[in-house]
Amino acid sequence: MSRLRPVPLLLGALTLALATLAGCNSVSHEPQPVAVNIVAINDLHGNLQANPFSFKDPTAPGGVRKLQAGGIATLGGMLGQLRQEDPQLLFIGAGDLVGGSPPLSAMWADEPTLDALRQMGLKLSAIGNHELDQGKAEFLRQVNGGCQSPRPDKACQFRPDYAGSGFPYLAANLMDSDTGKPLLPAYRIEEVRGVKVAFVGAVLRDVAAMVSAKGMRGLQVADEADSINKLIPELKAQGANAIIAVVHQGGATPEPFDKPDCSQLGGDIIDVAKRLDPAVDVLVSAHSHQGYLCKVGSLLVTQGNSYGHLLTHLTLQVTPGQHRVTDIKAVNLLADPARYPQDPALARLQRDVEARSNEVLLSPVAAIGAPSITRRADGAGEMPLGDLIADAQLAAGQANGAKIAFMNTGGIRSDLALEPGQAKLNYGQLATLQPFNNALVAFDLTGRQLQQVLNQQWKGTDDANILQVSRGFSYRWDAKRPVGDRVVPGSLRLDGQPLRADARYRVVMNAFLGEGGDRFSLFKDGTQRSDLGISDLDAMLQYLKDMEHQGKPAGSATSAGRIQRSN
Repeated sequence: MSRLRPVPLLLGALTLALATLAGCNSVSHEPQPVAVNIVAINDLHGNLQANPFSFKDPTAPGGVRKLQAGGIATLGGMLGQLRQEDPQLLFIGAGDLVGGSPPLSAMWADEPTLDALRQMGLKLSAIGNHELDQGKAEFLRQVNGGCQSPRPDKACQFRPDYAGSGFPYLAANLMDSDTGKPLLPAYRIEEVRGVKVAFVGAVLRDVAAMVSAKGMRGLQVADEADSINKLIPELKAQGANAIIAVVHQGGATPEPFDKPDCSQLGGDIIDVAKRLDPAVDVLVSAHSHQGYLCKVGSLLVTQGNSYGHLLTHLTLQVTPGQHRVTDIKAVNLLADPARYPQDPALARLQRDVEARSNEVLLSPVAAIGAPSITRRADGAGEMPLGDLIADAQLAAGQANGAKIAFMNTGGIRSDLALEPGQAKLNYGQLATLQPFNNALVAFDLTGRQLQQVLNQQWKGTDDANILQVSRGFSYRWDAKRPVGDRVVPGSLRLDGQPLRADARYRVVMNAFLGEGGDRFSLFKDGTQRSDLGISDLDAMLQYLKDMEHQGKPAGSATSAGRIQRSN
């Protein structure tokens, strides 16, 4: 009996050998990667028209190329060309598509911009901080449609039957504190040629520092990377073959916007990128208005500048049936109107908006003191345009006892320049400069508190956020002093006199800054608060008119030297 036992083993071995030989001649059925094309836009900010863009170009005169880039008709034409090559292309957004917009869009509650993006076939977008400028209810109205709005003078005025954005916003880390539930879907899965691509959205975790307290009412924010990472098992269980994180946070690099695999990226996005689960294949970023195609470790991190200047084109090679991306190519495409055909439907929409808006936007307001007043900062961080805005706000607050005005640079959205033959600035130019229509507030701070809040201008060694100040107020800062103590003690002066530490001084600023926005948390400690009943834009309009009437048109081409720097 024992001699018979090897026979089945021998037969089994022979069968296995024959099967192996047969396999040598068979054709492999391994799934082959398929191409998935994704185009991303970020920080459009309601720019329906082409607008100035400049960047380093060694072939251009002076090494800098300047052009009018973007515009919805050009962006639509670019997408049309790309869809001729791949009809299944996915068009996505990374937030701040609206908000902080030029008046051409803002005067209609940004509904024309959302309509344009719908016509372009936008599939989804992460939410940005500026989508929340008008608060939760107004944002949801913009997404879902309807006319019940806190700004009835703008909502549904372009079209009375506004039906919503036509695409979803995503946020894995934004909670509705009234319900305890997510405000928005965390992710969306799109299927292309048999592969599933998951897009997970997130807003920057310190969004509350970028949005007014009114805008953040009823909302809570969690960490970006943690919120995305928690979803990875769920996405894999749903068969996602590729995962794209779309995060409204950014960084900056000195490298060109079209340099592949740039390596000098810095900023807040680095921390997010380093903590993301390795299952994330690409991080599409935003917020910092920079163009880059960088690597953080092995993770590709992209951004397409702002205002429609660039579109980021990603091509992923994805293997069906597996979470396997074998190759990723990325390019930032310049939205040059001279290079692309104009989309006819979007060109018609733009002309319609312009025709209905220009009667208001082109109305003259006042002359100014220089043909051009810019945001270009001097070595101390002072801007000619910052001086002008602070002076206008001081004038608006003087009846309430204000002695000093402060202005955050993030609220200065454009330069002021007279066109050839233009005698006066028009309403559109001024509304573009200050599009948020923030209320002005006044309150008291001691001299000691003013010194402390000015020291909040530096978050890191080379990361300064210099407040612009009004006439009569001055101070000095020293770059060699430590962060948190850079303002030279005793240098704060009002009308030439040193500020006293315990004396109270009434200050005026926009409500966003006064609520601690842009990380100036100490402004929240002000006492005897008053709402001045006037917006920042209206204060500027009135100031320019008053100064012209006095025969002293306001503004200068150079900064006034109110802020001094040592070292």
